[in-house]
Amino acid sequence: MEVTAGYFGEAGMSKRETYESRTEQLLAPIAEKYGVEIYDVEYVKEGSDWYLRAYIDKPDGVNIIDCENVSRALSDVLDAEDYIPDAYILEVSSPGLGRTLKKDRHLEKSLGEDIEVKTYKPIDGHKEFTGALKAYDEHTITIEESGEERILLRKEIALIRLTLDF
Repeated sequence: MEVTAGYFGEAGMSKRETYESRTEQLLAPIAEKYGVEIYDVEYVKEGSDWYLRAYIDKPDGVNIIDCENVSRALSDVLDAEDYIPDAYILEVSSPGLGRTLKKDRHLEKSLGEDIEVKTYKPIDGHKEFTGALKAYDEHTITIEESGEERILLRKEIALIRLTLDF
């Protein structure tokens, strides 16, 4: 997690968290207008560039027109609000097939689905686990792996995403 020293916004949130939260608030009425849902918003630095990414979704999948409409409307609002002093690149896209499951609402929608979990350190000699998502709570993720339930601590998990079946 990237935290910029010296700047914390609302209630101790980092600059990144503040920008993501504010962008999600501004994006909500735009998403509603165009019939899409907000999957995630992230503000990240890659190389020397900052990116503000909005991931949108809908039951039958988003298309390029959805992304263009939301991007144009969000860009106009961001220009008017002007709360991000850094230069950044705005991207609006679908979360993709191998989507990362970051929030409880993502996990809720993915119960019963096959997921891949990567941990920071090896557990029983492995850092990657694959299985059906059976349950989750504030502290744990439970998957069924080869007929056996495995409970992983969320604080030990680096990444959770849907597996790709081809």
